[in-house]
Order: sequence, then structure tokens, then C-alpha cells
Amino acid sequence: MNPQHDVVIIGLAITSSWGNGHATTYRSLVRGLAARGHRVLFLERDAEWYAENRDEPRPFGAVTELYRDLYDLRSRFEKQVTQASLVIVGSYVPDGSQVGAWVTSVAKGRTAFYDIDTPVTLARLARGETEYISPALVRSYDLYLSFTGGPTLNLIERRYGSRMARVLYCSVDTDVYSPKRCVQRWDMGYLGTYSDDRQPQLEALLLEPARAWEQGRFVVAGPQYPETIIWPQNVEREIHLSPREHAGFYSAQRFTLNVTRAAMRQAGYSPSVRLFEAGACAAPVISDWWEGLDSIFDVGKEVLVANGAEDTLRLLWDTPEGRRIAIGEAARKRVLAEHTPEQRAKQIESYLRELDDNTSPGPSRRNRRSGENTGGGATRLAFESEGKRADGSTGAASVASADPSGIFQPPGARH
Repeated sequence: MNPQHDVVIIGLAITSSWGNGHATTYRSLVRGLAARGHRVLFLERDAEWYAENRDEPRPFGAVTELYRDLYDLRSRFEKQVTQASLVIVGSYVPDGSQVGAWVTSVAKGRTAFYDIDTPVTLARLARGETEYISPALVRSYDLYLSFTGGPTLNLIERRYGSRMARVLYCSVDTDVYSPKRCVQRWDMGYLGTYSDDRQPQLEALLLEPARAWEQGRFVVAGPQYPETIIWPQNVEREIHLSPREHAGFYSAQRFTLNVTRAAMRQAGYSPSVRLFEAGACAAPVISDWWEGLDSIFDVGKEVLVANGAEDTLRLLWDTPEGRRIAIGEAARKRVLAEHTPEQRAKQIESYLRELDDNTSPGPSRRNRRSGENTGGGATRLAFESEGKRADGSTGAASVASADPSGIFQPPGARH
């Protein structure tokens, strides 16, 4: 067992949240793993577009290291990858297929692919695009962790031969995201990086209502919106907010809007991190509808749904203040119960136990070639092998292209 790290994560970004939804997801995850006693090493490609916008260069919960390229990754971190109990490779990691092939060939512990962009990934696979994951790699990973739940999990197992596909939604750090006492500056706001396939929903659910209600106060925060967009005069713009500013931003709105990318909406069961962040801040959310939303929040009591501008205006005008506050508080209660970093860490632990229960201990991938049997002991996380179960009880442990515009803003990385 590696004396320093029992979990290694190779992900797109954790040090910079600029133009991607991966960083906040990973920050929450490593915080949850650390709270459960895991020692985490996070490896991130040193990319210029993130280097210039690092809002959290040393995230809590993990040792973070940057690597220059695939050769640097292999030469400096093979020992850690080989000896870790769990190695996770994320979606949109540069040279992801090569990274995954290396990881699954040398790791003695469990390996997992964490797909933060599942519908986009599956569409790419259907087109034969295998830059960061291939059908062969789907079969090679022990575990496929998916941002999308529901029927998609069965598809990943049946069509692509995943050994085990399980949902792992994003989570929210409730130490950072909580209600703030502040003046409510806006009737409605939206936080998110520009996306072509999300813009029609933003138009219908926020910009059209803003044009119709000139006395209303609106705000849109996020980078990369084209200069050709004509913003109504009553819509303020913020180019970028660091995660530390999010809670204050949500708390300053009467309602906040959630809109979902087209691929995520079509697949369903793909909650945006914004849903959980706003919920943790007790900000009432108005969301577009997608299959599975009602399996995550109680529609009408914990989240509101709008299908067009008229719905948005009706909710803004006709929702009694007491009900508005109650919706936000109910959403926060749900997030605290089910969508915290520690909840996600517990899910990973349960999936690893499920893997161990359903597969016979055998040689590691590397030793399988040499004929040496390690007995499968490295498949368990470190503290479990020290006599503590994943549930806390004691006892025997049962991307991007070479075009910079495609790199700093990978299509599947924007949430």
C-alpha cells in the first residue's frame, strides 16, 4: 500500500474553474474523500489557459501536482498510480485514451473512469471519436462513474461492455455554499459559461422575461458570451465569478435559473452542479424540465419548473414570499441530506465494496502478465484495510484538440 496516497485522480482541472465545470466538482469530491480518511493525489495537465486563471491552486483535501505531458505524467507518477488503491481518470483529460491505457495496464488497485460529460462522451463514441475514452477502455476500467444516471447506465454496460456503471452526480461543499445575509439585488439570475446549446433556454427563460418586464432586475454571470448578444437594459452582466463569490451571488437573487445542455436534457438524469450550489444557498431555483429532475428534487416543493417566458414571469410575479422562502429552505435540506462531498465519497466506497463482492480477487494487471498473484488486497481503500469499513464501522473489511479554442473550452466541460 502506498504510504502517501490511496486515491489518485487524473482530471481535467481542479486549480482553475475558468470556463469549465470540472474544477468545482473535483474540489468537492476530494474534500469528501479527505473527510472520510482518504489520502488523495490529484494530477492535472499544466495548461496555459488554466495557469492564467488559477483561483484555487492548492485545493483542500488533496495533494495537487501539475504535469507537462504524457511522458512527464508517466515518468514522475507511475509509482503512485501503480500502488494506489483506486485510480480515477476523468473525462476530457488531454490524451485521455493514452492516459487510460497506461493506468489500466500498471495499476494494481481498482481503476475508474469519471465521466462528467456522459451524454457528450457517448455521442463521441457513436461517431468513432476516441480521444479520451474508447470502447476498449470502457471495458478495461473496473468502474464507470457517470454524471448521468437512469437508463444511460444500462446502456454503458450493455453497448460498451462496462464491468460496472454507476451514477456519481456532482456535489456541493456546504462549508462554502450556504445562505448569506445580503440585500437581494435581482429578481432572477443565472450563473454559467456560454454554451451554444444552452443559449436558447437562457433566451426563453430569462432574457425574454427581462424584455417583457422592464421593471424587473436580472443578472447573467459567466464568461465567453459572444459580443453579438444584445442584452436587455435590465440585465446586468458579470464576466466571471470565483467559487468564493457564488454563495453571495445566489443569496442576492429572489430566484435563480438553471438551464441544461441539450445533450444532458435529452439523456435526462443529469443535474447541473448549479442546482446543488443554489440549493445549498437556499436560493429558490427555476429550472428547465428534463427526465429525472423529479427523482432528485421534489418539483413544486424544492424546485420550480418553467417551460417558457410566461411560466418564468408567472413564477416571479405570483409566488408568495413565504412559499418562495420555503422552497429554498427545502432545497437546502435535500442537498445537505443527499448531495454533499461526504455523500459522494461514501458512494464511491460502496461501489468498490460492490466490485469486491462481485469479482473474485485476482492478480493485478501488471502482475497478471508475470504470473504473480497479489491476492487482490490492493482493491480496497487504505483505511478499510486498517480495520475500518467504508460505512465507518469497525471490523474486518469484507480533449481537447490542438486548437486553443477547443482546449480551454472543451464542449463537454462546460456546466
